[in-house]
Amino acid sequence: MAVNTLLLELGAEELPPTALDALSDAFAGGIQKGLQEADVPFTSVTAFATPRRLAVQVADLADKQPDREVERRGPALAAAFKDGVATKAAEGFARSCGVSVDELIHLETDKGTWLAFREQQQGESIQALLPEILHKAVSALPVPKNMRWGASRVEFSRPVHWLVALYGSEVIAAEALGLQASRTTFGHRFHAPDAIQLAHADEYVESLENAYVLVDRLKRRERIREQVLSEAEVQEATAVIDEDLLVEVSGLVEWPVALTGSFDERFLAVPAECLISSMKANQKYFHLLDDAGKLKPLFITIANIDSADPEQVISGNEKVIRPRLADAAFFYETDRKRTLASRIPQLESVVFQQQLGTLADKARRSTAIATFIAQQINGDVAQAQRAVALAKCDLVTEMVLEFPELQGIMGRYYAEQDGEPTEVTQAIEEQYLPRFATDVIPQTLTGQVLALADRLDTLVGIFGIGQRPTGAKDPFALRRASIGVLNILVKGELNLDLRELLTAAAEQHQDLPKADGLVDDVFNYMLDRFRAWGQDEGISAEMYLAVRARPVTKPLDFARRLRAVKAFAQRDEAAALASANKRVSNILAKQAHDGSTHVDQALLKEEAEVTLFKAITVSQDKVEPLFAEGNYQQALDALATLREPVDAFFDQVMVMAEDPAIQRNRLALLASLQALFLGVADISLLPQ
Repeated sequence: MAVNTLLLELGAEELPPTALDALSDAFAGGIQKGLQEADVPFTSVTAFATPRRLAVQVADLADKQPDREVERRGPALAAAFKDGVATKAAEGFARSCGVSVDELIHLETDKGTWLAFREQQQGESIQALLPEILHKAVSALPVPKNMRWGASRVEFSRPVHWLVALYGSEVIAAEALGLQASRTTFGHRFHAPDAIQLAHADEYVESLENAYVLVDRLKRRERIREQVLSEAEVQEATAVIDEDLLVEVSGLVEWPVALTGSFDERFLAVPAECLISSMKANQKYFHLLDDAGKLKPLFITIANIDSADPEQVISGNEKVIRPRLADAAFFYETDRKRTLASRIPQLESVVFQQQLGTLADKARRSTAIATFIAQQINGDVAQAQRAVALAKCDLVTEMVLEFPELQGIMGRYYAEQDGEPTEVTQAIEEQYLPRFATDVIPQTLTGQVLALADRLDTLVGIFGIGQRPTGAKDPFALRRASIGVLNILVKGELNLDLRELLTAAAEQHQDLPKADGLVDDVFNYMLDRFRAWGQDEGISAEMYLAVRARPVTKPLDFARRLRAVKAFAQRDEAAALASANKRVSNILAKQAHDGSTHVDQALLKEEAEVTLFKAITVSQDKVEPLFAEGNYQQALDALATLREPVDAFFDQVMVMAEDPAIQRNRLALLASLQALFLGVADISLLPQ
């Protein structure tokens, strides 16, 4: 079989920049899947994408499927012939294969002998296979929103204008979205608007770059990064490159050119976050900081044209950003005319959730929860209550209505202006921390209290109205809220009982449809999040289940046990002791042992059981204070010394002795051994 490069390109009007990566990956993935299913060999698939095109290049693609032997099984031999004469079943099978009965073979299997037909099937050519592969790949693209254009009935994200399908230098007769494939592509809309005839699929990247198009989206992204950093260096400033913004900007341009503009210094009187949000959200600009980390009155824009007069482009961008920043300044000044506290009554008219009431209702519930938490951790109850009262007030300010991502941040600014206590102002911003699993937690006690109270109220309320998250739907981000609570309790070293916290939260709700078993339901759901939480620390599912098997209700305690079990699992003794504990569990369960751990020393007859009893007694004295301190890792290290006496016991002692008293005594000895390890986790669930 010969091999060559395949090129597919779908040309369109400007595609949604935030969807470009997903569309590109899906297009390449669809082509790769189709080729693999068709069993056509190739070495690699490369995806390309710009605002005006989706493309795929397949290297070393075979020109056809490999030939293969096809085997079809017919009726069993017993049913194929009767008295040596072919039956209708045999004749029908032969007819379907296009041969006579005499040309069929006998196939021997474990289940008997069958009539069968074998033939050598020629592999189809890539020219024959590709049209259907292309059609399926395009049909499966995750288009955010379809549209129609002109009189066409075709639907796609944007109007499409050209289709390239080249196998080496040969055009493949394919069709997609009403377009017939050719070798014609187009370069940059302004720098190289004329049609480009591709002689060979290998010429694609170079030909487009000569036409002012960087088709490699990652290369284009890195060029933007380099240009932004270079522009910042000229300005003796530090460029802040938000990765999401970088991805979006690279989806807006085919030939990036970074330019630096400026804005009036008077706007710096507005909080930097407001200006940055306006520049990023509205204009897709990168902002610059000085040596002190303060915002400079400069921005970097990425043009999609290498202008002969860049000053004109810069001037145009400066004219556009000025009214945007003026709007931000206006919102800020308007908001400052009122105190944050004066907005509390407005929360009565803002619905949190139809069945759970308004933000004011949520604040009242959260106040009670925050009070309970603050009392538990010796926090400032008054400050916690004040923080809850003001926490959501910035949601009704002009600035946050325009830029929702500034929630909490603007609340802090306005609270500081009003002279609220520092702990309260910080807590208002910190209430949204952690935003994701690895994010920082609130640094103030009041911030931790507020963040916990808000999330606990949401969790209990949403579960209580029957909107538990499913695999596909989690509109209230309850998974993130759960992990946030766990992170605050663990990283903040708050040794609080989660069941008690959830009970306090549930008591603030009235007449919830799913009130029965609500606390247990939410509690179990949240502790199950430790499985994902532990993955970031290299904790296996077995380690998680070993701890989950114990009635642990404090997340900080749960995390300490997880880490201790992880460390224990690395020890040489771990597998043997896990196996021994598994054996102990099975014996005790089979004999329906009453759980007694009282051992009568007078009934200890064998040397190995005496030795084990002494080792357990010594270990109990060592680990009990360690358990009390929550020092589980050191406790398991101490228990690891039991391996030898445990092994000797099982090698030399018959647990099920004929004397019932001795038998019960040995079962109690094993129960006392099991109880020691259960002080941390059920290690019988660890790999053995």
